[in-house]
Amino acid sequence: VQPSCLFFFFFVSLFGVSLQTLSPTPLSQQKLGHPTPRHEHDTGLYYDRYLREVIEVLETDPHFREKLQTANTEDIKNGRLSKELDLVGHHVRTRLDELKRQEVSRLRMLLKAKLDSTNMQSVQMDHVSLLKQFEHLDPHNQNTFEAKDLELLIAAATKDLENYDAERHEEFKRYEMLKEHERREYLKSLDQEKREREERRIEELREKHRQHPKVNAPGSVDQLREVWEETDGLDPQEFNPKTFFKLHDTNGDGVLDEQELEALFTKELEKVYDPKNEEDDMMEMEEERLRMREHVMKNVDLNRDRLVSLDEFLRSTEKKEFNNAKEWETLDDKKPVYTEAELQRFEVELRDKEVELSRRAETLRQEQELLRERGKALEAQKREYQQAVLEMSRQKEQQAEHRPPPSGPNGELQFPQEIQKLAQDDHPGEREGQ
Repeated sequence: VQPSCLFFFFFVSLFGVSLQTLSPTPLSQQKLGHPTPRHEHDTGLYYDRYLREVIEVLETDPHFREKLQTANTEDIKNGRLSKELDLVGHHVRTRLDELKRQEVSRLRMLLKAKLDSTNMQSVQMDHVSLLKQFEHLDPHNQNTFEAKDLELLIAAATKDLENYDAERHEEFKRYEMLKEHERREYLKSLDQEKREREERRIEELREKHRQHPKVNAPGSVDQLREVWEETDGLDPQEFNPKTFFKLHDTNGDGVLDEQELEALFTKELEKVYDPKNEEDDMMEMEEERLRMREHVMKNVDLNRDRLVSLDEFLRSTEKKEFNNAKEWETLDDKKPVYTEAELQRFEVELRDKEVELSRRAETLRQEQELLRERGKALEAQKREYQQAVLEMSRQKEQQAEHRPPPSGPNGELQFPQEIQKLAQDDHPGEREGQ
């Protein structure tokens, strides 16, 4: 493994996750020397960026990179590789410490946002206890990156990625149940004539979707030859499993990972699904792709490391099923992914959520109304205050206008000294005569 590929190697050896594009590169492009496009594949983990950055920093250390090159899957999973962290360079540890502090800060922000959204702002937060919710770092040490952090990060990623397929199936089931729920609710809103017309339209779309060419079983000789001919542009009569494997090991690491396998099923899926057609659901297509990959892994991946080696691939071509595979049963050929009981429970859950949302909406409406009333009261007080100030100013002006001029002890008019001075300045002779 070349140093530049270590990040990829780490993911493949640990999780079977490829960073390659999901579409195979046609042989014609390879012959012309066109570079294979590389696109990062998100693992789907909420700490995906942190995981990537930690591995990328570790790759810069020559000692750790050497250990990573010679490590096997068990060394990585059981934590033996984590102990090598004590031997990495100081600048690497400093950068890892910085990454961990950034991750802790990010998680604190997430927790604060969660508390704010649940009206728990006044609750005293124990960050250590709250950070225990996240299994990919040590919550008791929030400043430095230690061997335990790497061990926890690997353990969490291993567990989460192993559960990833199950979560994808569950998400698809909920998607299908929501779709069916909305269909039923929409039909209920129609009168009998419109409902019957809509039901006929839906059935016609379903029937149209079922009309498609034969779908070859994934991993069968028919399926692989079709890719060989249509994607690679080679003669189907010259199909060679070893050459096929090397063509579709797009990163050249000697194994087919899950994404490289899924890319092989695109031609079969295009027989059934077209994004331009109303009757074809692209969410169903991705579920079909996942089912195909699981089928191949179950039959070909003998050591269950989520990777297909050349030896495993060649052995699968020697099986009876390889040449005599039945047509692949699509989702339409199988029972729904949910039962009626599951759908009913899902609808109860939806109703409960609707009630809760309605309650929150009513609370917000009442709070908005209360704020509006308070605003009106404040506006009225402001107008009263302004009116009082204007009234006081008006009264002062009236009092100044009707006040009598000042008088002396015997009732004579008395002028201010300033006025007297002005008068004396105008008649200086009178003052001298006096």
